[in-house]
Amino acid sequence: MPAETQIMRLPAVIERTGLSRSTLYRLIQSGEFPAPVRLARRCVGWPTDSVDSWLRSRLSEDNTRS
Repeated sequence: MPAETQIMRLPAVIERTGLSRSTLYRLIQSGEFPAPVRLARRCVGWPTDSVDSWLRSRLSEDNTRS
């Protein structure tokens, strides 16, 4: 992970993706969304670049279907 990578916590990921918490975790379980990175014993987050990459891939999938 590059030094300038920022970590997003769950509320920020939900806000950026527009997904609900349950949908987000269902997509993680199925391997369709990046797994979180453990930051501490009870703390996880997602690298901003992996969330943005997932969003771009979803947008490109949608554009190819149109």
